[in-house]
Amino acid sequence: KERIEKEQGVKLSLMPFFVKAACMALKQFPVVNARIDGEHIIYHHYVNMGIAVASDAGLVVPNIKDADNLGMLDTARAIGAVAKKARDGKLVIDDLTGGTFTITNGGVFGSLVSTPIINFPQVGILGLHKTQDRAVVVNGQIVIRPMMYVALTYDHRIIDGREAVQFLVAMKDALEDPTRLLLGV
Repeated sequence: KERIEKEQGVKLSLMPFFVKAACMALKQFPVVNARIDGEHIIYHHYVNMGIAVASDAGLVVPNIKDADNLGMLDTARAIGAVAKKARDGKLVIDDLTGGTFTITNGGVFGSLVSTPIINFPQVGILGLHKTQDRAVVVNGQIVIRPMMYVALTYDHRIIDGREAVQFLVAMKDALEDPTRLLLGV
């Protein structure tokens, strides 16, 4: 993390990893990256990732256009750029429109679990929560591991529970093998 910041000028947090994992999972489960338009379902073949940002004006959700085509460092740069624009009050309408899926991170405020509200007209939102050491069982032994709860809120009119869980499992699998995120496979 420190080396990347020094060499690339990018603060590398967990968020770019979650964005990349979500982009990969959205490609596998395009219904989670869709929207309802009247009586039609519109499937997006790109990801404009909304990133919820707390600003003096309240919570805003600027989006990173074509996030699915960015590498890890460019994703980190884009997150930093939209967050700075939000906090500086310099967002423009294009920053706030066109999102296809949103990630919100209540964990930065200490939230252990919550249910985020869908950012209409999107049909899904991923909530991240505080990373905290917890006792877990690994190979029959109780060990301490940093754990984070995630919550997917989704529109049941087009996404069923099976697809929602498969989406979350695809994200988990990608996050547990970060080389997949870096290589995009």
